[in-house]
Amino acid sequence: MEGRKKIVSQLFRKPGRFFSIERVFAQLDPDLAGYVTIQHWTAPFGGASFKSIFGNIRSARSSRADLYHITGDVHYLALGLPSRRTILTIHDCVFLYQEQGFKRTLLKWLFLDLPVRRSTLVTTISEATRRDIIKHTGCAPGKVIVIPNPVNDRIQQAPGEFSAAIPRILFIGTTQNKNLERVVPALEGISCRLDIVGELSAEQENLLKQYKIPYECRSRLSDEEIAGKYASADIILFPSTFEGFGLPIVEGQKAGRVVVTSGIDPMKEVAGGAACLVDPYSVDSIREGVLKVIRDTAYREQLIQAGFTNVERFSTARIAGQYWSCYERVLQDG
Repeated sequence: MEGRKKIVSQLFRKPGRFFSIERVFAQLDPDLAGYVTIQHWTAPFGGASFKSIFGNIRSARSSRADLYHITGDVHYLALGLPSRRTILTIHDCVFLYQEQGFKRTLLKWLFLDLPVRRSTLVTTISEATRRDIIKHTGCAPGKVIVIPNPVNDRIQQAPGEFSAAIPRILFIGTTQNKNLERVVPALEGISCRLDIVGELSAEQENLLKQYKIPYECRSRLSDEEIAGKYASADIILFPSTFEGFGLPIVEGQKAGRVVVTSGIDPMKEVAGGAACLVDPYSVDSIREGVLKVIRDTAYREQLIQAGFTNVERFSTARIAGQYWSCYERVLQDG
């Protein structure tokens, strides 16, 4: 492209408890800056009240750019942006499975149907979510492109001897879908230490005490602290019941750790045959998976080596290049 670099406005939700979306694009920005000028717009209002939604749409309309990229969560911003120059990233469709009745219908209309219709391209982070989007909106399959999340550059391979006697098990996230309520009874009687990243509810703390699981818990960690957690872990346990992607899988693989995760998509898709797959709805299956990677050295090493190959799919440069291809396509068409 000749002349000045085109300006891409990346639109973000108001900062809150979670920063996964922000971290993904902060990591990609240095590579994307070689192609375009990136500017960030942040929603002034949080929550999903009509006042917040309309306030954010009104504010987003004041942003000036050659291309608009809604990075996730605040999908409804597409209603106030130029349709032919707007790309929407949808990370998951979890609300479709959590809500019912009129509320589900309203959320589907405001966060999925209209935003997809009003965007020229939609990206999503897994084939599983792509299928959901196409199924529930009826949009043309060619409109939805899978671009996975990049693995954190701060996480590096961390050599270390596996502690079979008392393995340290890293468990990231404490929301309902992360499945801690099944993990705790699954670990009963196994000599291990559970390292939890997230905020525990009183019920979860009581459950850990009830099953006498040795654990530690921290939340709101920096990228460097997260990298340290992977380096000190022996096993990454991620038997989630629902995800848009499942970043701890590839982060664990990059660190050279054995991963136990769910045998359902998108976790199965992301793992790429390089993780021990379990039934996330079965306490027995989770337990058997953990015991297998502890006891079977050859199996464990096979998964770790396969993980190094799988994680190459999620390099920052590769993912940035995929977003640039979308940007270029829209800029040329627009």
